[in-house]
Amino acid sequence: MPHIIIKGMSALDVQKISQKMIDELEIIIDCPREYFTLEVAESIFIVDGERVSKDPFVQINWFDRGQEVQDKTAAAITEHICNAGYKNVEMFFIVLERNKYYENGKLL
Repeated sequence: MPHIIIKGMSALDVQKISQKMIDELEIIIDCPREYFTLEVAESIFIVDGERVSKDPFVQINWFDRGQEVQDKTAAAITEHICNAGYKNVEMFFIVLERNKYYENGKLL
């Protein structure tokens, strides 16, 4: 944990930014690299019956780390995506409750 899901970017673009982005997030979040999951959800966006491109949309599933860490995380991810050539980034965080998170059938 955290699990970062990105829509609206090509897998190749995410691969290009992934190493440096996770390097930075390790420091901001104070979380070992192996705890991160980075997923590209390739989506097709439709408007009025036509395929269209949309701005990247990022979902972060994680345990609460406070507003300051969340703000720094959002800024870092946005910067890396914008540096890859995207102009706008939408993002939201889903805060998971530890008493509802299981790994291999065991409560963490």
